[in-house]
Amino acid sequence: MSAQQQVQHLLDFVDASPSPWHVIKSVEAQLAGFNFVKLDETLKWTLEPSGRYYVVRDDSSIIIFVLGQKPLVETGFKMIGAHTDSPGLRIKPNTATSIDGLLRVGVEIYGGPILATFTDRDLSLAGRVNYKDAKNNIVSSLVKFDSPLLRLPNLAIHMNRMVNEEGLKLHKQNELPLILSTLAQECLPQTYFLELLKGQTACEIERILSWDLAVYDTQKGSFWGAENEFYADSQLDNLASCHAALQALLDDELLVNENTLVCAFFDHEEIGSESNRGADGSFLGDVLKRIALVTENNEEDFTRALAKSFMISADMAHAYQPNFPLAYDQDHKISVNKGPVIKVNANHRYSTEGVSEAMFVDWCEQACVPYQKYAHRSDLACGSTIGPITSARLGIRSVDVGNPLWAMHSIRESAGVLDHSYMIKVLKKFFAQ
Repeated sequence: MSAQQQVQHLLDFVDASPSPWHVIKSVEAQLAGFNFVKLDETLKWTLEPSGRYYVVRDDSSIIIFVLGQKPLVETGFKMIGAHTDSPGLRIKPNTATSIDGLLRVGVEIYGGPILATFTDRDLSLAGRVNYKDAKNNIVSSLVKFDSPLLRLPNLAIHMNRMVNEEGLKLHKQNELPLILSTLAQECLPQTYFLELLKGQTACEIERILSWDLAVYDTQKGSFWGAENEFYADSQLDNLASCHAALQALLDDELLVNENTLVCAFFDHEEIGSESNRGADGSFLGDVLKRIALVTENNEEDFTRALAKSFMISADMAHAYQPNFPLAYDQDHKISVNKGPVIKVNANHRYSTEGVSEAMFVDWCEQACVPYQKYAHRSDLACGSTIGPITSARLGIRSVDVGNPLWAMHSIRESAGVLDHSYMIKVLKKFFAQ
């Protein structure tokens, strides 16, 4: 595939995945074409040599693995980690209210989105609805409203004269509810909202118990630039990394390998990873231990395997934007379309250290892929990733890398076409070592 084709495949993946729950569905659809077997955490596992498997926890985190031909104690696990969630707005439980004839939907802020970018966009809802089926079992159903359903209209400049000087500031409680509809007086707001969900699930509203719904932008991903050298979409942080890792794994040559290969995509990274399905939970450790015990039958061998393991924590990086030069360390400006970025932080906000940094540089050079190194300004707070969390939990060496990204945490992010191809190439080289 050409770099343009790889990015078009990425944009199709992102557009089909407007919530973490849809991400897992999209990943599973790709795995089905390569004969991966889904495992149930509640059942006993039987794993075949060179077998292809995956495990899903709570519908929004997934661990995919291919068993190697060599024993784990010789190779360890070769892992790539990323996350399925993105910052944004989530729908509250008692969400629908009416004011002055307009029905509004109440939201909570999830993670750290750039709130101003949600204004004047064609927004809609996606996620899952939990309800009782005809046998009174609690089940979940994915929902996605394809057409624009919601909007957050800006205040006219005549009523906010300083917006261009002071920036758009939105009160998180009072000014974020999204407009849904005009409302007939005889209709209760919450009932109206439940009727919308009924239309998506074919479930009677009295059976609907709860929901996990995210607000998403209905605009599709696109190429831009004079030579179509850039692309834009929502959720590139961090679905671009998930996609790159998955494309690296789903290679016919790599799927028969001496090494045991793992892709781990977690929910809840944007809010700290502390959950049963987050990177700070037990999910990855549980799955790796079960793989080891089924294949090696020895807990000490599991510890030995971890000592030989390595993880690439893949998460997007801050691309240099020349309109804002003071936001960057001038010695560590990273450029779009100039290759993957190794992220370094002395306080271990990233998991990179000298040896893991050198190893990733070596893989890039072997793959003939350019690379860059990033450090945050010393006077600005630095974000973090799943890298330090998983590295500490498992006691494994790790490196934090990512592709350059403009407008991180905007509802519409941008990146470079060549970088996505570069990242896939070096991740393949890592898996093939």
